[in-house]
Amino acid sequence: MPSIFAYLSAEVDWCEGNFEHSEYIAEYYNTISNIIFFITTPFMIMLNFDYMKYRPGRLRSLAFMVVLIGVSSIYFHMTLSYAGQMLDELSILWTMGLSYGCWFPMNHFPPFIKNREQFAYMVGIVMVVSTIMSFIKPVINAYALNSVAIHLLYVIFLEVKRNTNPRARRLAGVTVIWWAIAISCWIADKFFCEFCRMINFCYLHSFWHIFITVALMYLFTLIIYLDVLYELPGSEPDLSYWPNEKSLISLPYLVIGMSHKKC
Repeated sequence: MPSIFAYLSAEVDWCEGNFEHSEYIAEYYNTISNIIFFITTPFMIMLNFDYMKYRPGRLRSLAFMVVLIGVSSIYFHMTLSYAGQMLDELSILWTMGLSYGCWFPMNHFPPFIKNREQFAYMVGIVMVVSTIMSFIKPVINAYALNSVAIHLLYVIFLEVKRNTNPRARRLAGVTVIWWAIAISCWIADKFFCEFCRMINFCYLHSFWHIFITVALMYLFTLIIYLDVLYELPGSEPDLSYWPNEKSLISLPYLVIGMSHKKC
């Protein structure tokens, strides 16, 4: 039996040709595209300075998990090893678990859950069970993760529908657009590889890395906006963009004002 750390021992192989650009890197562009995780994470922390003062532990934990996803994905696409595949998928799973435990809207809690602490314990148990189950049939992990992401998106946008802030609604719409572009790249690379090879463009999974990271930046800003709106009484959260709102490419961030603050 080959080692779980052996090259090409993973159950998944993406469309990009293996070892075409380096004898040490199985999927070259799928590997280097993960640098986007390390670029956006510092911006996420620096831009959301106001939120850092409010929830420093949660923001640092999320930043750590995003970096872990980047590291795990680099290792996976560099080696296409079984160990890399599991690290890649489990880092995403636990990042989703962190997001559920910390930011899932309280009005969507099950009736038997009384507070966020109880909900976090329940999420932790689900994450442990899911981690164990992921080793039984690893090939379905990616589909399960995307299903969970769709549910989280659905709940967040139910909350946005209740909100009258046009910037929040615009942010939600842009998030959906980025996510749709990203998932389209993932699906095309996964199921239409022969066509991609026919047109000599087998790099859509690397674009998935880039587009899903941008979508997550937008989604995270929306999540923390709702968190402050509902759980920080007396606050006036608003959304802004860097470098500015009219830029072709801009990053959203949260600004927290207080209702009694004097101009």
